[in-house]
Amino acid sequence: MATEFQSLEELCHRLERQSFDRPPALVANAHITGGSVARALAAHDVPVIALDRNGDGVGSYTDAVVAAGEVTFPLGDREGFRRDVERIADALDHEPVAFPCMDEWVHAFAETQPAGVRLPFADQSIIADVLDKESLYGLAADLEVPHPETYQLSAVDPADAAARLEYPFVVKPARKREFEELLGTNVVEVEDEAAFAEIVERAEVADVRIMAQEKVPIATGEDRSFASYVSPDGETHGVVGNARVRHPQAYGTSCVVDTVEDATLEAHARTILEHTGYYGISEAEFVYDTARAEYVLLDINTRPWKWISMPVEAGVNLPYAAYADAVGDSYTPDAPRPARWLYLPDYLAGLAGDGGPPDVLSTDEWRAILTGEFEHSQGLTTGVYRPSDPGPAVQVLETTFGGVEYYCSC
Repeated sequence: MATEFQSLEELCHRLERQSFDRPPALVANAHITGGSVARALAAHDVPVIALDRNGDGVGSYTDAVVAAGEVTFPLGDREGFRRDVERIADALDHEPVAFPCMDEWVHAFAETQPAGVRLPFADQSIIADVLDKESLYGLAADLEVPHPETYQLSAVDPADAAARLEYPFVVKPARKREFEELLGTNVVEVEDEAAFAEIVERAEVADVRIMAQEKVPIATGEDRSFASYVSPDGETHGVVGNARVRHPQAYGTSCVVDTVEDATLEAHARTILEHTGYYGISEAEFVYDTARAEYVLLDINTRPWKWISMPVEAGVNLPYAAYADAVGDSYTPDAPRPARWLYLPDYLAGLAGDGGPPDVLSTDEWRAILTGEFEHSQGLTTGVYRPSDPGPAVQVLETTFGGVEYYCSC
């Protein structure tokens, strides 16, 4: 267990005095997703080192982490990040395996290729084609995978795009996190010409590539994603998840995600991944378009994401599958089984708000959550809250009510 979040110097000194019987995992950044990845790996006795720009994320405080410390934030100093990670690798007696949990960390590891670190995912050129929505939507068009009507504002005049789409529509970035750093969100709905012009101007000043996209008439509560790990030889493990509840419900963060079967959606996702040559963990996101009466592709995240512990609960431990391939171990997942994932803070906020979604949890599920029984049975898991591992939940309370500022979408 990491008892404290340390400086880089303190972390390296600690690691030089520790010995591990197998390669550790470097999980960065260490928030909700990172904590879930750490727990998934620790379930197979993998030592986990949590890395972040500061110690305010919840993932540094899970019992699944053996050490946690600060590294240079890659968006601010890519080479500084590389040097920090290489110092950590030098302090270890095995080459660690990297698990970047947000886009900026993925790009940082893939672009800088820190010496002495194993990367369980495809090369940067492939990742860029998948993460970059301009290239992703172009590929989807070529492969006839349904996707929203979209105009790249680097190729189409904004006024022409607005005329073709008609207001309201949404503005999205080619690369998500730069846009989030600029505006605090990864999608903006614009109602009129003035609002659109303001976003375009801000993006131009910040040198952030954006695109205009139709506002898809989505079926609320029907969002689905193919959660998978593709090995370097092309073997794929995965499950489909339905984001049944979000907060806010339209474009908000996932709160309740259930396993579902959807062979068509899975085939579309596999087609994209196969044609890009991508291997590693990924989430292919789709929404149900009521006008087209079909699912359309929105995004592919080439990394773990917020509800990564749902496929783990379903019997398909994607983080450990990636780790096993990286170190030459073997892993055979179980046949996927029904599972539900819950993130309590946002779910409760949605239930308490005006016009929020109805409660989808049964009385038995609430009892299992409040007693902690869900930890000892199959079918239900949570994003942070676990009575046997309270550190992350305590950190949520401190960042929510204690005046500590920490921003990360997951």
